[in-house]
Amino acid sequence: MIPLRVSALGLLLVGSVALAADEKPVVVKFGQLSATAPASWKSEKPATRLRTHQFKVPSGEEGVADAEVSVSPDFDPKPEKNFPKWKETITPPDGKTIDDVAKVTKYEVSGSTVHVLDATGTWKYKPFPMAKKEELRPDYRVIWVLIAKDDDATHVRFSGPEAVVKKHHAAFEKWIKSAR
Repeated sequence: MIPLRVSALGLLLVGSVALAADEKPVVVKFGQLSATAPASWKSEKPATRLRTHQFKVPSGEEGVADAEVSVSPDFDPKPEKNFPKWKETITPPDGKTIDDVAKVTKYEVSGSTVHVLDATGTWKYKPFPMAKKEELRPDYRVIWVLIAKDDDATHVRFSGPEAVVKKHHAAFEKWIKSAR
């Protein structure tokens, strides 16, 4: 009986390894550019039709929420239109202003301009833009990215507990900068 259990366990482990090996890398399009998502991110069914891709970024800690990356194409390419409304979704800690906790940067990737808004605080999360109800998520960090070329832009949002986003920030930034 013991050899049968060992064999069944062995088959289960081999089957699990085979499934993991069969997972294909996820290539995400940003307008005319594309980049392969990090293998540690778990691809999920997008929560809304506005998204083409959605990933769970593991916290790696018991009781700590995972982070999320979402991708939405066909977005307005103007940060001056989008950033103010995104800043309104962050409540900074007492004694600070949104400009104290939000950083705006810009750089070029393969002929496209990448506009970044990186903010921390209590995030007034909504499951979709027109939702009436919001959920307060304290100690969150949200990085909004607009990858724009001419009048075409893709919006990428990386959000989660501040420590989790910090832990995975380098991989996220490398992913955006790898777009070709």
